[in-house]
Amino acid sequence: MKPWSTELWSLEGDDNTRIARARLDDGAEMSVRFVSPTMARVTLCPVGGWREPRTWAIAPQPGTDVPWEGRERDDGSGFQLPVTHASQSRFGTEQLTVTLSVAPLRLQWHAFGAETPVVNDRKTTAYLRQSRGGLVRHYLERHTTDRYYGLGDKTGPLNLHGRRLRTAAFDSMGYDPEHGDPLYKHWPFVMSRAANGQWVGIYYDTLANCTFDLGCEHDNYHDFYRYVEIEDGDLDYYLMVGRTPAEVISQFVGLIGGSHLPPRWTLGFAQTAMGLTDQLDAQARLTAFIDEAVANRIPISSFHYGSGYSSRGKRRYVFTWNHDKFPDPKALNAKFHNHGMHVVANLKPCLLDDHPAYEEVKAKGAFVADSRTGEPVVEPFWDGVGSHLDFTQPAAIRWWQDGLKQQVLDYGIDVGWNDNNEYSIQDEDAQCAGFGRPIPMHRARALHPLLMTRATFEAQQERAKDKQVYTVSRGGMPGIQRYAQTWTGDNTTSWHTLRWNLRMGLQMSLSGMFNIGHDIGGFHGPMPEPELFLRWVQACCLNPRAIVNSWKAGGVSSVPWMYPEVTPAIRQAIELRYRLMPYLWSLFERASQHHEPIIRPTFYDFPDDAQCLEDCDDFMLGRSLLVAPVVEEGATTRRVYMPALADGEQWFDFETGAAFASGQWHIVDAPLERLPLFARAGAAIPCAQPEPGQMPRFDDPVVETRGF
Repeated sequence: MKPWSTELWSLEGDDNTRIARARLDDGAEMSVRFVSPTMARVTLCPVGGWREPRTWAIAPQPGTDVPWEGRERDDGSGFQLPVTHASQSRFGTEQLTVTLSVAPLRLQWHAFGAETPVVNDRKTTAYLRQSRGGLVRHYLERHTTDRYYGLGDKTGPLNLHGRRLRTAAFDSMGYDPEHGDPLYKHWPFVMSRAANGQWVGIYYDTLANCTFDLGCEHDNYHDFYRYVEIEDGDLDYYLMVGRTPAEVISQFVGLIGGSHLPPRWTLGFAQTAMGLTDQLDAQARLTAFIDEAVANRIPISSFHYGSGYSSRGKRRYVFTWNHDKFPDPKALNAKFHNHGMHVVANLKPCLLDDHPAYEEVKAKGAFVADSRTGEPVVEPFWDGVGSHLDFTQPAAIRWWQDGLKQQVLDYGIDVGWNDNNEYSIQDEDAQCAGFGRPIPMHRARALHPLLMTRATFEAQQERAKDKQVYTVSRGGMPGIQRYAQTWTGDNTTSWHTLRWNLRMGLQMSLSGMFNIGHDIGGFHGPMPEPELFLRWVQACCLNPRAIVNSWKAGGVSSVPWMYPEVTPAIRQAIELRYRLMPYLWSLFERASQHHEPIIRPTFYDFPDDAQCLEDCDDFMLGRSLLVAPVVEEGATTRRVYMPALADGEQWFDFETGAAFASGQWHIVDAPLERLPLFARAGAAIPCAQPEPGQMPRFDDPVVETRGF
């Protein structure tokens, strides 16, 4: 690899339009400009122009989405350009400044007037290119006390320091939740805590696969460093600073278009039963499922169809119904609705080669194609082979939206669930239409789940008129939060998964995906034992997404009433969610309006409490509630750290009102039927209560505000 170099930085423009530019040794151009008082953009445009001339992530103007065909990379609209000041080789705002160096090419950043820098490029070489293959690297200094967070659905402890991770997306059923990588998302955003306690986020706006080395690699000639490696893409990054993690996350989410506020019913408890939809008598089994839910008094606000409604044998055919298994699906969906359950249906973006519509879609040129032959790329998918729809081709979008309306929405289903959409196509000659400007698939894989989900979202929006809509997506890139809820994918049943999935959800929240959850009880693997299943329901009942989802051997499905000895405690945990629905809804509103995570690690709200930076099993639900789930088999007590509050204020047990000193560890009771939950002093928690004798619902009225 070769380092870029320059002999001169030049400053152009006036106070509001000032840009620093450098012509590099190979003719490429580097530029630095400030797009807000606390955010700067650094671009390195190669000779011949951008490899990725458009972006689908950047949407800084509230209420304005990216055009379907993408936003031109050089489009600077939507930013409120701040006043900047310059002196010699340093310029910036009152809150953030950059020092421009030429020997070597290097940027050094200071924030909020602090002498200690918040982040610096590596002293030796910081920007390298590979003459073959288009690979680009950006190196930064690393300090042993740095803490790194983000990158989407990453596994293991929240602090990613010392790891090497990729943003390539795969269908990762049965992944290791402590060490596995990569998983389902392409999310090249890293937030770090600097030695001076300030926080910085860097978002690399590229669709290309990236590798982030956060201290795994060491080279004796370069001191400690970290880097990002971009595979055949462009180096275009946004650097933002804050005094707290909240300030950084808020800026990043605002940059990528904010978070969608879903309908209120989506906050209710949900259930899938993939094994039931796979059965030959699926409609009868689902009818019985509804009756069992009512008989066991389990409140369920939505039922999610697995793809079995479209299956024949092991193969799945999107936008078809197997009427042998579902002789009258409209009647079944009406029964779900009559019992207060909305209906969600699984969708897949690949048509198997014997799909009844395959030739029609092929004739429209609506599949990802081989750039040499123009023929659809055919690769393995769901016990067969098939071709992926090209969502950068308007004909594919129209076909998808027509199919969704005719085969899903017209059948009484409320929502499309975008699944298996990682587009892990291996053919190096595959390309997509790119709305008239073709894109090789290695630069478009991350784009397709975003556009697939948008196509589903907008088709539902058209039908819903003025009502709020909602959709779900497993794959995604920055921007997916504008349309969808997501989750940690096809996990495996174990205590190990329960513990580490909780951290994955928090990592996604720190990355700017707020509406998230997990498959309660485990999707893959053995059936959960009663204690594990109960603790899993308790641990996730206050996550933004709360759903039992499984696909077990023999067609068995996890359901809340499968173990009578723990069913009352499971019901109690689910009812706690409905009881806290007004508070939970207020957090969704804040997520949409103020870019705040709904669940977050304790250091988000207490960044100056050193103990909160240490790895733990606890999390905050908003700023007022501390959740301490039990994730160890056989445990009936729990060691909990109560973050330090001002003026010696206390924490209170949510159920009993017992007081606990803040800034200290406590051993608390955690009997099998109880989720440890604590409120901070001064909290006012709005709560709901169903009518006597009625099952809880998402729209139960507020009956009290509990003060602590």
